Amino acid sequence: MKISARNVLKGKVKKVIHGAVNSEVTLELPGGLEIVSIITKTSAENLGLTEGKEVYAVIKASNVMIATD
Repeated sequence: MKISARNVLKGKVKKVIHGAVNSEVTLELPGGLEIVSIITKTSAENLGLTEGKEVYAVIKASNVMIATD
């Protein structure tokens, strides 16, 4: 796989919660950190996302915002 995004994180699917339209996918990264993504339910099904499957989180963003109280 070749991709232009520079932020690619390999992990395992920890949990998938399907809604009517979207699915919430929790990935566990090496070291125990977790990242959550909301994708369409159709995409989750087409990718065959199930607990324990090795996948990649691909992050492509032109802006990352940081806030404080």
